[in-house]
Parts: sequence; structure tokens; C-alpha cells
Amino acid sequence: MTNRYDEVYRRSLDDPEGFWAEAARDIDWYEPWDKVLDDSNAPFYRWFTGGVVNTCYNALDRHVDGGRADQTALIYDSPITGKIEKFSYRELRDQVAVFAGALRNLGVEKGDRVLIYMSLSPQAAIAMLACARLGAIHSVVFGGFAANELTTRINDAKPKVIVASSCGIEPGRIVAYKPLLDQAIEVATEKPTHCIIHQREQQVADMVLGRDIDWNDAVANAEPAECVPVAATDPLYIIYTSGTTGVPKGVVRDNGGHMVVLKWSMKNVYGIDPGDVWWAASDVGWVVGHSYIVYGPLVHGATSVLFEGKPVGTPDPGVYWRVIEEHGVKAMFTAPTAFRAIKRDDPKGEYLKKYDLSKFETLFLAGERADPDTIQWAEDKLKVPVLDHWWQTETGWPALANCVGLGTLPVKHGSPTKPVPGYDIQVLDENCNRVAAGDIGAISVKLPLPPGCLPTLWHNDDGYISSYLSEFPGFYKTADAGYEDENGYFYVMSRTDDIINVAGHRLSTGGMEEVVASHQDVAECAVIGVADALKGQVPLGFAVLNAGVNRPEYEICVEIVQLVRDTIGPVAAFKIVTVVARLPKTRSGKVLRGTMRKIADGESFKIPATIDDPVILDEISDALKELGYAKEK
Repeated sequence: MTNRYDEVYRRSLDDPEGFWAEAARDIDWYEPWDKVLDDSNAPFYRWFTGGVVNTCYNALDRHVDGGRADQTALIYDSPITGKIEKFSYRELRDQVAVFAGALRNLGVEKGDRVLIYMSLSPQAAIAMLACARLGAIHSVVFGGFAANELTTRINDAKPKVIVASSCGIEPGRIVAYKPLLDQAIEVATEKPTHCIIHQREQQVADMVLGRDIDWNDAVANAEPAECVPVAATDPLYIIYTSGTTGVPKGVVRDNGGHMVVLKWSMKNVYGIDPGDVWWAASDVGWVVGHSYIVYGPLVHGATSVLFEGKPVGTPDPGVYWRVIEEHGVKAMFTAPTAFRAIKRDDPKGEYLKKYDLSKFETLFLAGERADPDTIQWAEDKLKVPVLDHWWQTETGWPALANCVGLGTLPVKHGSPTKPVPGYDIQVLDENCNRVAAGDIGAISVKLPLPPGCLPTLWHNDDGYISSYLSEFPGFYKTADAGYEDENGYFYVMSRTDDIINVAGHRLSTGGMEEVVASHQDVAECAVIGVADALKGQVPLGFAVLNAGVNRPEYEICVEIVQLVRDTIGPVAAFKIVTVVARLPKTRSGKVLRGTMRKIADGESFKIPATIDDPVILDEISDALKELGYAKEK
């Protein structure tokens, strides 16, 4: 394909209204917009004001009416339960319409909130789409979140109805959701009128008389609901992300702009055509699940895989290859940590040899920094392009990417490539001035943000400004640090909090992690900055070794230190690294570097609600104490 990136990107910045108006023609509208970009209340920009749409109609009904009724819309593949289910567009539309009717029977109307607290199942996607069908605003909370975290979200969103699973299923264990939900509602100041409970056979929950309704009973008494027209600027959903004060921030997503950019991105960023099989290996509790399990692929008319499993252990490191072969996946999206886990357990790629991946064309990585070593391992084993890209919960869709549909650009390992059309991304210093090529600064996006990005926080305009817009006037603060090279490629090195100051030198822990990860025996790693009386901060490394490594750990640590010294130089002051069995992560795979730093410096910290396994923090604390850190102050 001829590369069209430069031309398309330039047009998106020179004529954003014309650019996005053209993209919006791929969406079905009840009424056209009056204005593409409404800047009358800046910095609260709105896209497609005056337009009237329905997201569920565009995701399901128009495909049923337009000739895709019998095409598979959703494939549910659960190695944990041993189930595979396929839903055609007609079948999914019909089930969504009936569940929307069940919600309507409980009084849910346009603008009401519905909180969804479910395991990764078809019913979670059905509940989301049913809310969109009614014009209700859903807020999905990752299943298994602690009761107090669930309570804060209930109090903020004030849902009329909560839809929940009885339990979640993890490898080797059942996680009971219903007791957590009951506890959260008991403490909450805002109470839902009803809860619909999807009873999973692995653990049937006790019901609260008068409040709780079994999913099957709810749909048995419901008539299908039609799509309710809503304003393009009306909220589709609220998704909560961590706040610095401990109170979660409710990121709002609108209906119109959201659909336009997701439809556009499926082809232009990911190279997916209607009818192709696409797999985003994530969860509907995260923004990736919203954008690229449910809404993006379905609005585009593709087939979406919903996978309830893990990259290793369900049952082995070959499960991803099995899913790709069995369902004919053309492209997939997952987190780098998934591939680090596969590489750790199967470093030679033996499981890959068992499967036919001839239909597989592209692997996309996002969610955390993709170290070059992991990318190169995946390239070598898969023999397809492995493309890092970068975006956030707040943006809702990619901001830096190698846009396959516009013609793949040359890959630079360690870089998510260039800004996606619509995004004017700049690297700034503390005075809001653009830094020179190669210099590290704050990665920022010039306002207005393109369609699909957050227009504000839920009932918190002041928080939107203070969290994202006040530090760099005229720009959205991503809170990520990095640099742009002389060819316009961006490198996202770390969170701004992870830029450490070693004796006056600003250094990126992400750059050091790249070097550590390149060691032949290292499966994954983390580098944090810890307090030092002489230098201010010094880096401290953690390394998880590949399976089968049988050498003394101290030898490996010596080699790693020398590798960093040879690559970055003595200025890095990298002298301490320790081998650990695993790293503390969120359930989406992000390493909890900030929490590790607080443990090392003896600061008080709150165990993150999203942590995968809190026991790991005790292991990290013990390792740090052996090194002379983690002392109570």
C-alpha cells in the first residue's frame, strides 16, 4: 500500500472540521449535526453538536438491516470454562433488545445510569449495548473490585440499576462478586432500586428479596426495546480511572464523536475491514474493552473475539495461538506484559509451532511501555509486524500509532511511531515551551482534543481542568514523559513521576528498563527511582528471569549493571538490581512502579484497588529490606 500517512495527518490538523465531517458519513444519523466542532464554551469542546444518533443502532441494527445479519458479530472463547459461543449480528441484536426491555421494565430511561459489575462474558457486552440502546449511561466496574472502591463509584454515578455477575472465574479459583456488591450497596449513600444478577453456574449467589432479580427472570418478562435517539454530545458511558486524591475520576465518553473515531480507527489504524476477525485481548472493565471489544469492531461490522482466559496457564503458553488459528484472527491487540509472560514460559516459541497462523497479519501492543526486546522476540516468532501504540483511558482511542490502514511506516523499536490523525502532540518543558528533538519532556496534546476523547469528568468540570488542562495552558496533560526524534517519531519513556533526578541529571527509568530487558536471561523488569541522600535519587532495578535459567542470580545482576553502564553510561548511577519471582501489577498488566517506590522510600501507601495480587507487595518489600530499603520512617 502506498503510504498516505503524511497527507492524511496534515489534513486532519489543517481542516479538522472537514476531516471529521467526512469520517462521520460512515455513521448512521437520525439528524445531522449543526456544527462539527463547537468551541463556544472552550475548553469544554464538543463535537457534532445538534446531531442525533444511537450507538447500539450503529453497532447492531444497521448491520442486521444492511446484509450482515448472519455474520458472526461476537465470539466468546473461554478456556477457563471450556466454552465457545458465537453470536450472529441478528442473535446479538435480539438478545440486546430484550435485555434493554428488561432494564426498561425496571424504570431505566434515557440519561439514567446503570452500573455493570461483571466477569468477562457475553452478558457484559449485552448489558453495555442494552444501555446504549436505551440512551442510558453505563459505568462498567472491573469485576472483583473491592467493596469500598465499588462504593465510591456507586455514590458518584448514582445508578438506578446495577447489573452484576454472581462470580468471576480465575485460573484455579472462583471470585465471589455478589458479597462484595452487597457490602458496597450497604455502605453506599446512593442505593440502586434493583440489581440484575447473572448467575454463573460455578457459584450461584444469594439474592436480596425485593431488590435482586435473576437475569433469566428479567429477560423472560421483557419485550424487545427499540433504539432511543440521543444527542451526539450525550454521554454513552462513564469509566473511572484513578485520581491523585484517592477519589476516582469519572471519564465521560460521548455518543457521536466516539462512534466516528472508533469506526475510522478500525480501518485506518488497525487495517481491519468489515467482516474481518479482530481480537482485543482485554476486559470490558478497561477502556480497551469498551473501545475495541464492544463498540469499535461492532460499529465497523467486524467480528470481535471476547476471550476469558490468560496468556499462560489456561492451559499453556500456546492459548493465544490456538485462538488465532481456531477463529481466523486477522489482527490482535494485547498488552506487552502478556507477551512477556509467554516469552518467559516459552522462550523458544515451541508452542507456536503447533498452530497455523497463516491468516494472522498484525500484532498491536499497548497499555504500558513495550520494550524492544519483547517486540523483537514477537517479530522473530510470529513473522508479522509487531506494532506498539499508545493511548489512554481519557483519549479512548489511539493517539500515537503506526497506522496500518494508511500504509505502515518503518518500525523503530521502542517508539509507538507518530501521532494519529487528529492529534497535535508536542513535548513540552515546565514552562510550556516545546523542547528540542531528543530532549525529554512532558508529552502533551494541543487543544482541542479530537473527537472521542473525554469532553470532561462526570459532574466535575473543575476537576477536569485541574487534572488535565491547568499545568500546560492550551494543552491536555497526558502525565507521560518522553521525547520526539528528528524524524517525528515519539518515544513514551515513563510517567512524568518516573523521570528521576540523579545528581541534577534528568533520566528516564523507561530507558533503563529497555537495557535491562535486553539481557538474554530477563523476562521482564522494572526500574524505580529511590531517595538517596547524596544524589537525590538513584535507580533501583527488579528483574524476573526467563523460565529455565539456571545460573547464579548474582552473576546475572552483575551483568545487568554492566550492561546499563555500557549503554547509558556512569551518569545513570545504576548499581543495584535484584531478582524477584514476579512484579506487582494491575489486572490490566501495568507494573505498580509508584507503589514500589513508596515501599522503598518507607512512605505510606494505599494498596491499589486494581492490583492483581496484593501478596506480591510483601515479596517486593522483603526484597527491598534485604537491600537496605523499605525501612519505616
